[in-house]
Formats: sequence, C-alpha cells, structure tokens
Amino acid sequence: MKHLTDIEIAQGKELQKIKKIAEKINIDEDDLELYGKYIAKLPLSLIDEEKIKKNNLILVTAMTPTPAGEGKTTVSIGLTEGLNEIGKQATVVLREPSLGPVFGMKGGAAGGGYSQVLPMEDINLHFTGDFNAVEKANNLLSALIDNNLQSSCCNLNLDPRSILWKRVIDLNDRALRHVTIGLGGTAHGIPREDGFNITPASEVMAILCMAKDLKDLKQRLGNILIGFTFDKKPIFARDLKAESAMTILLKHAIQPNLVQTLEENPAIIHGGPFANIAQGTNTIIATKMGLSLSNYVVTEAGFGADLGAEKFLNIKCVASGLSPKAVVLVSTIRALRHHGGASKDVLNQPNLDCVKSGFCNLEKHIENIRKFEIEPVVAINHFMGDSQDEINFIINECEKIGVQAVVSDGWANGGKGCVKLAEAVVNVVENNNSHFKPLYDWDLPIKEKIEIIAKEIYGADGVDFDKKAKLNLKRIERLGFNKFPICNAKTQKSFTDNEFLRGRPKGFVVTVREISISAGARFIIPIFGQMMRMPGLPSVPASENMQIDDNGVISGLS
Repeated sequence: MKHLTDIEIAQGKELQKIKKIAEKINIDEDDLELYGKYIAKLPLSLIDEEKIKKNNLILVTAMTPTPAGEGKTTVSIGLTEGLNEIGKQATVVLREPSLGPVFGMKGGAAGGGYSQVLPMEDINLHFTGDFNAVEKANNLLSALIDNNLQSSCCNLNLDPRSILWKRVIDLNDRALRHVTIGLGGTAHGIPREDGFNITPASEVMAILCMAKDLKDLKQRLGNILIGFTFDKKPIFARDLKAESAMTILLKHAIQPNLVQTLEENPAIIHGGPFANIAQGTNTIIATKMGLSLSNYVVTEAGFGADLGAEKFLNIKCVASGLSPKAVVLVSTIRALRHHGGASKDVLNQPNLDCVKSGFCNLEKHIENIRKFEIEPVVAINHFMGDSQDEINFIINECEKIGVQAVVSDGWANGGKGCVKLAEAVVNVVENNNSHFKPLYDWDLPIKEKIEIIAKEIYGADGVDFDKKAKLNLKRIERLGFNKFPICNAKTQKSFTDNEFLRGRPKGFVVTVREISISAGARFIIPIFGQMMRMPGLPSVPASENMQIDDNGVISGLS
C-alpha cells in the first residue's frame, strides 16, 4: 500500500473555516482579522494575565538532532491532539517556517504525517507576510544607515568600518555572506563592506519575539545598536529616527496567527528565529495568547535542548514570567544510533549496540532539564525501522533514572497515537512535579554567564575567548549591557562547538570567536566556533523535488 506524503495528507483534508476553530477557544468572530477562509490574526487585547497564571505550559524540546531533525513539531502537534483526545483543552503554539530550510535541506515546519498544522502550503510559504515584514523593517534600517553616510544635512558621523547592522533575506544564499555595496560612483552611495544574514537571524525577528506589545516593540527597535562614530560613540536606530517607520511595517506582524491542526484543534503560529543562531522560540505574545485561551499550551524550542530549550528557559521565561509545568524531550532511535557511532547510510537499520552507546546523549539532556527543576517526559518519536528491542532499551534506561519514556506515534496515528504521551504529561503537571528555576542570574558578569551555560549544559571543561571576543567584552562593559542574558550561537549537531563530536563528549573546551550585542532584543550573542548566520544550500536542495501543476496544485513540499 502506498504511503501518502505529508502534502497529500494535508491536501486531502477538508478544512474547517477559521471562524469555527476560533469558537473552540471562545474567540468572537469580530476579533478575527481574516486572511482568507482558513487563517486569521488575533488582537493582542485577548491576552489575559490572570488566565495565563492558571493554565499549563508544556515545552517540547529534543536530544541533539541528526541533520534531518527528530520531529519536535510533529510531536508538539501530536501531543496537542492527544491532550484534546483525553478531554483537555489544548492549543499548540509554534514558530513560522523559514523559506531557507523549506527550499534547502530540512523542508517545511508544519509537522508531518497525521500531526500537521493546516493550510500546510500557506504556512510553509508566505503565510501572512510576517517574515516579509521583518525583512522589510530590517532592510529599511540598512537603507537609512547608508543614506545617512552620504547625507550633508544630518550626518551622524557614523564610521562605515564600524557598522554592525546587516541586511537580511529569507533564503539560504552563501554568496551573500560578504558583499561590497555602494560601487559605481557617488550617485550610488558610499562604498563599504556589508553582508546578509538569513531573516530568522535578524535582530528585528528577535525583537518581535521578545516584545510584549506595540509600544515595547517600538522602543526595542529604537535601541538597536547599529555602529559607532569616528570618535567611538554608539549610534542606535533611534538616532536615525527609524523606530516608528520600522514599527509601522510590523504593525500586523506583531499579531499572532490562528490556524488549525489536522484534527481541527486550534494552532497559533508566530515568529521564527532559529535556535542555533537566535533564541529559537515563538513570540512571547503568541505563547501568552495561547495560555489566555486554553488550559494546556504545547510549544516547542528549536534543535536540541542545549540550544532552544536553554534559551527558552533562561531568556524567554525569565523575561516574560512564564513557567513550564513539564518538558517533553523528543528522542528517536535514529538519533541514538547516530550518537552511538552508526554511519549515515545505516541510520535506518536496527542496531541495539549503537542505541546503547548513543543513550548518553539523551541522558545528558535529561540531566540538563532537571537542572531547571522541571521534570521531563521522554517521547520516542516512532519510525517504521525502529525495533522493539531498541524501544524497550530506552524505556528501561529512562525508568532507571526516574523518567517516563513513551512511544509517540503521532506521525502515523495523529492524536490517538499520542494518548499515552498526553497522559504522561498530564501526570507530571497534576502531580506538581516541576518548579521552574533559571540556570543563572542575569546580573552576573557576561563571562560568568557564558561559562555557566558551557559547563552546566554542554559539559565543557572551560571556555576560551578569542582576541576579538575579549575586545567585544570590553565594549559590552563600556556600553553598560552587562545584565543582558546570553543567547549562544553554536552548532546544533553537538554539545561542543565541533559538529563532528557526537554522543556526550567529555574533556573539551569551547571557543567564543566573537560576541555580538542585540541591544533591542536585550541579549548578548556569543558566537562559538565557525557558526554563520547565513546558511548555504545543500548539493541537492529540496526545491529540486517540488512541482506545481497547471491548476496551481503543489507537490514535493514537506
């Protein structure tokens, strides 16, 4: 029997009108800003801090992933379906997909199989234009910077060599990492070196995800550090009077987007920073919106728990006052084989010895979650090539350390395949097993905060700071940004800054190459190893397998 692809499953579903979905969480039709029949934006007035305190936030994260990812979004959606299946009112709150991965290696980010959010094509492509708005706001600031360089009436004396701000585009395009602009004579601007980041790495995206309302968004945009004058004085976006115009471009983007799951449950999708080069979580506004409307909210943080979950807990939760009641740690047999030494060509073949060797990676993530005084539940995201012996090994090893491991079969069976996972999560919540506590105090020195994360979360023996990073630390101290939290940019493929070290490496030191300041988002970004904020395409991009017929029907999108 032929197995349907993700897009075939999505296209075979007759969608409910978004007004019907809104009714399930008591949203009045007049509060919806409709984007067609199946998508709507929600007003910020629906956020209710008193209701937020009474409801339950569940974070979904993962062990260190393989390049294909371990299915956090699929598990998040499946868990939400499962919670509704057992009678809980649940909403999933997710990030918006980036076109870079959609057309690159990983594909879309709307879930998979029978655990999807819909309309899948719209969500994975332009959706409601939020990414476009972030991109335009970012690049408006770039245009204002270059305009000021050649202005005679209001020049800020900005040193072109000191400019920190880059342009962005929502594609993987390595050729844009380093560019020279302003060539062709005086009519075309001041020549200088520049570059592009991918849109999810823009500080504007980070700010959108951290802002509490439109006023806060505008203030944060004005606080963006863009560079320095020739006499070393800092220049901010507000000095260019840029913040109001940038906020105007983001007026609608700040509103969360309401869609539906395959089983017609509500889903909120908003914001889209990557977790290896940004904070990797949806917006504070979207999470609070979900908690204002549902008893249970399931949300996910990107890549492994050493990245997305660490940032979710130490940055987002502290900034917003949110407190997760449980953490679901997604594992796959495939990833355990990978960390146990299996080569890429045999990852889908049963190998109990490799699973045993790779369990150390999952075990370290379990230890890390418990450092935040939150109790994890391990979700074994089921694939067809998994053997029962491998599954039993994980369940038994987790039981030895007091953690429940449950097979999650949402990809194949939707909510019914996640009932046991939902019951395990509810058990943790109702037994009040979690009392969230951040790993570090924001008031600690920057260097000490970086070292705490590296030693406690990655398992490093220490941190080396390159010459440029040390100079950056002095600049941070001079500018008075010491009390910002840390948002590490590090490979997602390893606990270390070396992507080839699998499992649970020991006896290593990580290296901070440089440290960026996100004064608007209000965090510091140490860049480990060779991390770049503009990915490249793989040798065979996913775009090559996509088709559209004469009637506009898309295939090959996943």
